[in-house]
Amino acid sequence: MGNSVGHRKHRNSAPQYPTPPSHIYAPPPHLSTPISAPPSHDGQFRAGMISLPYSHVDSTLRALAAQAEGFGRCAIGGLHGPLYHVTTSADDGPGSLRDGCRRKEPLWIVFEVSGTIHLSSYLSVSSYKTIDGRGQRIKLTGKGLRLKECEHVIICNLELEGGRGPDVDGIQIKPNSKHIWIDRCSLRDFDDGLIDITRESTDITISRCHFSQHDKTMLIGADPSHTGDRCMRVTIHHCFFDGTRQRHPRVRYAKVHLYNNYTRNWGIYAVCASVESQIFSQHNIYEAGQKKVAFKYLSEKAGDKEAEASGHIWSEGDMFITGTQAGLMRESLGVPTFHPSQHYTTWTVAPPSQDLKQLLQHCTGWQCVARPPDQPLPA
Repeated sequence: MGNSVGHRKHRNSAPQYPTPPSHIYAPPPHLSTPISAPPSHDGQFRAGMISLPYSHVDSTLRALAAQAEGFGRCAIGGLHGPLYHVTTSADDGPGSLRDGCRRKEPLWIVFEVSGTIHLSSYLSVSSYKTIDGRGQRIKLTGKGLRLKECEHVIICNLELEGGRGPDVDGIQIKPNSKHIWIDRCSLRDFDDGLIDITRESTDITISRCHFSQHDKTMLIGADPSHTGDRCMRVTIHHCFFDGTRQRHPRVRYAKVHLYNNYTRNWGIYAVCASVESQIFSQHNIYEAGQKKVAFKYLSEKAGDKEAEASGHIWSEGDMFITGTQAGLMRESLGVPTFHPSQHYTTWTVAPPSQDLKQLLQHCTGWQCVARPPDQPLPA
C-alpha cells in the first residue's frame, strides 16, 4: 500500500481567497488519467475524454484511505486494521457485515459474497471502518446505515435500496460524526432520506454517487434549533441526482461545496439554502423538468436569533439547460464570504459540458470493478 495517512496527490490548484476564481481548475496531465464513459445501452454513445478524480484509488485495496477530495479528505477508514471478510448475506452472526461493523478495532471490510443483505434494523458503523464493496455486488435493503458518534469511516461501492419505516434513511450521519467519505454508492427508494447529515457531524465528502427514485434526497442540518450545526462542512462532487424531487441538498447552517454534479428532472427544486447555510455551487449541471428554478431559499429563525433568515448560494460556472432558471437572490451575486479554498487547496473540477453530463450518467453509483490486491503498509 503506497499511500500513508495524510498524503494526497495534488490534482489542481485553487486560487487564493478572496479573489474569486476566473478559470477552470484542470488537473495537470501527469497527475490525472482521462477516463471515458462506456457506451449507452443502445451502443450509440461515445464520450470525449474527461479527467475524473480518484483514477489511482483502485490500484491497491487501501489506496482509498485519506484520498477523498474536499472536507472528508482526512478519512482513513480501517487503514491500519486487518481485513474482515463478509462471508454471509445474513443480517447478523459470524461473518456478517453487522458483526464487522460493530467491532471496536479498525477493520477493512471486504465481501466474499454478492447479493442482498436485508437489514431488520439500522446497521450501526463504528469508528475506523472501511466498508469496501469492490469486487462484489452488495445491496442493502430494509433499513440503512447509521454513523453515530463515529469518525474515520469510508463506505465504497454499495447499493442501498428499499428502506422502510419512519425516519429510515439510506445513510444517517448523526450526531458528532466526522471524517466520513461515501464514494460510488447507488441509493434509491427509502421512506425518509437517502443521506441525512445532522447534529454537528462534519468533514464529510460524498462523491460519485447515484441518487434515484426518491423524494427528499439529502438533508444537511435537521432543525433550525440546532445551532451547533454551524460547525458542519460537507463536499458533494461528481454525483448524479436522477429525477429525485428535492434536497440536492437542502442545507441549514453548514458550509457546502458542490462541484461537477448533474441534477436533472427535479420535482420541486435542485438546491435549497435554509437558515445561515453557505453553499458554493461550482461547475454543476442543472437540467430542469417541469419545475424550472434550480435554487430555492427558505427563511427560518435560528434558535439563538430573533429574526428569520435564509442562507446563501454562490454559483460559479454552473450550466443551466432546458430552460432552467438559477433563481439566485441578489445578495448572492457578490464576492462570496465562503470559498472552499479557505479550507482545502486542491480539487478536481472540469467545465460543465455534454461530455461530463454523459459521463456522470454512466460512471456514478455502484461500479463493476475488481477488488484490488491488498498490500502491506510501509513500515
